[in-house]
Amino acid sequence: MAKAASDHPVILYIPGLKPKPEPEAHARELRRCLIEGVRRVDETVAAEIRELPAAFDLVSWTYDFYGEHRDIALDLPAIEDVLQQSGATALDRSEAASWQRRLLRWIYRVADHLPFLIPQVATPDMEIHLRDLRRYVRDENEMGEFTRRLLKVPLRAAAKAGRPVLLLAHSMGSVIAYDALWQLSHESGDTPEVDLFVSMGSPLGQNLIQRRLLGFGRDRASRYPVNITRWINIAAYGELTALDMTLANDFADMRDLGCVDSIEDYEIWNYFRMDGYLNVHAEYGYLVNEVTGRVIRDWWREKSREARG
Repeated sequence: MAKAASDHPVILYIPGLKPKPEPEAHARELRRCLIEGVRRVDETVAAEIRELPAAFDLVSWTYDFYGEHRDIALDLPAIEDVLQQSGATALDRSEAASWQRRLLRWIYRVADHLPFLIPQVATPDMEIHLRDLRRYVRDENEMGEFTRRLLKVPLRAAAKAGRPVLLLAHSMGSVIAYDALWQLSHESGDTPEVDLFVSMGSPLGQNLIQRRLLGFGRDRASRYPVNITRWINIAAYGELTALDMTLANDFADMRDLGCVDSIEDYEIWNYFRMDGYLNVHAEYGYLVNEVTGRVIRDWWREKSREARG
């Protein structure tokens, strides 16, 4: 007998900054990459997820933020390439670990600790990122609150249906997710639980971001979300957004207080290329990676087994 929508776990995905494709097309390609990543470690679980369209849900927020969609046709050739590539090549690894990229990472990390240097080292991409971060943090036109509300709706629906949740959050999506979970923990009458929070390419290790998180500056008892059971952070070598690739140390206090059972960090090679250029931050590359696939597979098997009793 086929499972009903309420009988299986749900994977919620929230993307990061910049315009994204129209939601249906975006969700289709994200789902393809996620299933392929799982298939590389477990064909049976990949088939289960593939047969359950409601097992994956996209929290699409960027159109309201930017007022435009990205043309999915621009991404399709690169998505097909990464789906066909089984792992990082020697060239991928060499470019991700190049001295130029390591130097840039070092400069950015210094600037993160000495904010007055940021205008001196900011690239056009970083300036756009900072502009959009300010819009979110300042809640301009209530867009910060709106994006968090979009995530809270499916979280509450899953809790009401008794479905365990894996919350996948890429880049700035991890900041939105963290803030939404903090609000649900401390400002709402309900507290939907996230069984596993997976952050990918996350800037949550940056001082610039941490000082702007909801709850920052409060006492220890109310500083952190309390509705995450486990947290796994995945960062790619050469990342310029996940400058601090490990979050277990940054949020150790959260674990010590019992707000989360565990926080684990994993490092990967992201070999997504757009027009021949390596993009170690790309969401599609994170999802198709075997490390991400194994994390999803392990969680899915555990929750499916619990559901069967």
